[in-house]
Amino acid sequence: MEKKVMKADPKKWFVLYGTLLYQYALPRVSNSDVAEDLVQETFLSALKGVDGFKGEASEKNWLFTILKNKIIDFYRKKATEQFIISMPDLRSAENDWFDAEGHWAENRLPKDWHASNTPTERKEIQQIINWCKDHLKAIQQHVFTLKYMEDLESDEICKVLNISPSNYWVLIHRARLQMRDCVEKYWLKN
Repeated sequence: MEKKVMKADPKKWFVLYGTLLYQYALPRVSNSDVAEDLVQETFLSALKGVDGFKGEASEKNWLFTILKNKIIDFYRKKATEQFIISMPDLRSAENDWFDAEGHWAENRLPKDWHASNTPTERKEIQQIINWCKDHLKAIQQHVFTLKYMEDLESDEICKVLNISPSNYWVLIHRARLQMRDCVEKYWLKN
């Protein structure tokens, strides 16, 4: 029995998937104009490659895969625009967080975040996480987004951003600490 090949229908893409693609892109790039541009680029790329669509994945998954690659390309381009990524001096920066033995400073012990039980609480924490992410330094935001929103491996992130593994680990460590501090400050407020 011959396998039926699904055909993509570009006429319906915007109506069916435009909002979903935009909602996926926006928290990853934190700029509505960029998110719109990436969705538009996704549709253009898909239109150019529509003859190659074999129907092995759903049309929706195919478009999301294209968008994910566009987001990665966006961060790759941003990384090439940054001339030098300086390594922060963690010894002085982490004195606030850790004691001389490397343990949490007494005033910096992690708080109990209590799991969100309601959709309203989950929405609120997601908004705060996005806000906190948007206030990281640009390169930390790029690393955080690629790691936790795009689910890329560290070696892939290093390639995309053209950074060394040690620079990656410093950046992700600092982003995690700052995100934790920000979320605790604006969500837990106690």
